[in-house]
Amino acid sequence: MNRRDFLTRGVAGGAIAAGASVAAPSIVRAQESFTWRMTNAYGPNSPFYTTGPGSPDAFIEKVEAMSGGRLSIQHFAAGELVPALEGFDAVVSGVVEANAANSYFWSGRSFAAQYFTTVPFGMSFLGHMAWLYHGGGLELWQEVYEPFGLVAFPLNNTGVQMTGWFREPIETVEDLNGLRMRIPGLASRIYGELGVDARLLPGGEIFPALERGVIDAAEFVGPYQDRRLGLQNAAKFYHTTGWHEPATTGELAISRAAWDALPDDLKAIVRSAAQATVLESVTWSEAVNGEALTDLVTNHGVTAAVLPQPVVDRLREVTADVLSTESAKDPVSQKVHDSYMAFKADHDRWAGISEGPWHGTILGG
Repeated sequence: MNRRDFLTRGVAGGAIAAGASVAAPSIVRAQESFTWRMTNAYGPNSPFYTTGPGSPDAFIEKVEAMSGGRLSIQHFAAGELVPALEGFDAVVSGVVEANAANSYFWSGRSFAAQYFTTVPFGMSFLGHMAWLYHGGGLELWQEVYEPFGLVAFPLNNTGVQMTGWFREPIETVEDLNGLRMRIPGLASRIYGELGVDARLLPGGEIFPALERGVIDAAEFVGPYQDRRLGLQNAAKFYHTTGWHEPATTGELAISRAAWDALPDDLKAIVRSAAQATVLESVTWSEAVNGEALTDLVTNHGVTAAVLPQPVVDRLREVTADVLSTESAKDPVSQKVHDSYMAFKADHDRWAGISEGPWHGTILGG
C-alpha cells in the first residue's frame, strides 16, 4: 500500500468511526423496550371493544408484532384496574400510559371532544375518516387534548349505528317526552331538549336497566353487538336512521410523556397499527351486522323500523341549534365545529354526486 492510499483509507476510517460514535446513542435509543398499561371503557370479553377483530387487543397484537416486542402493552378491561369511565383521568394522572374509549365520554371536559367520535346528522365513516386524517381533524384532536397532557388517535369505528331499542314504538315527537333512555354523547343533549331523561350507562349495565324498567329505551351499537348484550330480550322495537352516530370512532388516548419517550420508529408503529385497526373494525362490523339483524327479526320477534320522518326532521332541527349554541361557548369548540362543518359541506357535495344516485339519499345532505 503506498503512502497516499494509506492516508486516504486512514482518514475515511476515522470518519466512519467518528460517525459511529455520533450514531451510537440513536441506535441504542431505537432498541429500547417499553411497557405500557392500557385501560378500557368497556368490559372484559366484549367483541370489537375489548377482544377480536378491530379491538384494543388486536391493536396491541399489531404493535407488538411490528415492533418485535419492543413496545409491549398490558390491556385492562373496565373494572380490572379502574372503573369503566375513569380511564381518561388514569392517563392524565400517570396511573397508566393509555386508554381505549370514545372521546364523547369526555364532553364535560371539552365540548369539542365529541366531534372526534361522531356528530349527529354528520358524515359517514368515509367522510369522518377523511376529515380526521386529511382535513385537519386529527391535528385539532391533539389541540383539544393538549391541556390534559394527552395525544389521541382513532382506534376503531363501528360505522353507522342504530337509533336503539324501545319498549314502545316511537311514532311522534311527543312519544319522546318523558322517555328514560340510555344514550351517550351529543345525542343525549339533543334528546334532552325534547323531554328525554338521557342517562349514560356503561355497556354492562344496559340490559339489566332495560329489563327491570329502570330505563324505557337504550342505544348501544348495532345488531351484532346489541344481540350479544341480549337487548332483544328486554325490548322488541328496534329503530334506526343512524342520525345520532353515523360513524362512531373509538379513541386511543396516550399520555404525552409516554408518547414523547418513544423513538420515532415506535411512534410510527403505533400510528400505523391504530390506522390498520380502524379499517379492520369497520369492515368486521359490516360483515357481521347483516346476519345479526336478520336473526333478530326472524328468530327473536324484533320489529326493525325507521323513525318517522317528522321525528327525524325535529331531531335535525334541534341538532343544528345545539351544535351552534354549544360550539360558540369557547373558541376551541368553535374552531373544531367550523372545521368539521366546512369539510362536511364539501364532502356532502361530492357524496351527493358519487354515492347519492345509488343510495337514494345522503344523510344530513
